[in-house]
Amino acid sequence: MGISFRGLSSRRIVIAVALGLVAGVVGLRAFNGGGPSGGSCPASDAALARLKPLATGEVAALQVENRASPLAELAFLSPEGKPLSLSDFRGRTVLLNLWATWCVPCRAEMPALDALQEKLGGENFEVIAVNIDTRNPDNALQWLKDNGIARLAPYSDPKAKIFQTLRADGKAFGMPTTVLVDRNGCALGHLAGAAEWASDDAVALVRAAIGG
Repeated sequence: MGISFRGLSSRRIVIAVALGLVAGVVGLRAFNGGGPSGGSCPASDAALARLKPLATGEVAALQVENRASPLAELAFLSPEGKPLSLSDFRGRTVLLNLWATWCVPCRAEMPALDALQEKLGGENFEVIAVNIDTRNPDNALQWLKDNGIARLAPYSDPKAKIFQTLRADGKAFGMPTTVLVDRNGCALGHLAGAAEWASDDAVALVRAAIGG
């Protein structure tokens, strides 16, 4: 059935056409599965169901996502200073942690993150701890060395853009910030503040994510 514009002013015709275009775009997005998460995280729903009862004890503050969604591209630097992004780790479950030397809770949880990497790190999982010191980034390397943090690769983002991106996505509110990401780059949960990541609670949670 066609649309008749008889009797409408040119202004109303423009508005009607615009509304029609918007409706068409919305319909097309719905047909294709909706927004960013639509159809992009097919294997994640089962993982979310496994994780929700495990977000308890030492990791009770983890906010398990109601629906898994692909993260925006997150860029940072390798230990050698080369550009990396989270997509370079596809195929591996990731615990992404943002920290800084000026952040007391960040420093407090680094040994636990280091221990988690020792327990579970490998071809299926990695703790990616990204330092976001914007002044004197070399301080982070010295701090890791001085405190015996030997298993975490010294990733960095001296412009702290990764934090801004996560904040815009509603997954970063302060420091430290941690996001649990599945092997397809889909966010499973996020946590604001420090946690005891080497605890039995945390290990069980991460193992459930890896098994998804």
